[in-house]
Amino acid sequence: MKRRRKAEMNPQSQAILEQGGVDVNGALGRFMGSEALLERFLKRFLQDETLSALQTALAAGDTEAAAAAAHSLKGTSGNLSLNILFERSTAQLGQLRAGDLEGARQAMAGVTEAYTNAVEAIHAVYGEG
Repeated sequence: MKRRRKAEMNPQSQAILEQGGVDVNGALGRFMGSEALLERFLKRFLQDETLSALQTALAAGDTEAAAAAAHSLKGTSGNLSLNILFERSTAQLGQLRAGDLEGARQAMAGVTEAYTNAVEAIHAVYGEG
């Protein structure tokens, strides 16, 4: 049986992604060591509209739609090992499930910051996607 070599990412690229909140080793573990597969999914994340949907739902006071978007963002960020975004979206989802719309609105700044940091790091390493 042929063993697949573990991918070794360029250290500079890894550092940039890590600074953006990506647990590169964790992500590579999820993607069976395939940097190409990780790159494909990180680029796909750049096209995701979930943050916009979350912002719109919060602005409209639609707790149900906001919770659905927060749940989606939590799942995506967890699967991609975007750990800071995962932690913040998990906390925000908890607020929404508890009916704390105002708390979820206040948490949006932290969620947006983590999202922006991840997106900027992905762009820096892989381009516009």
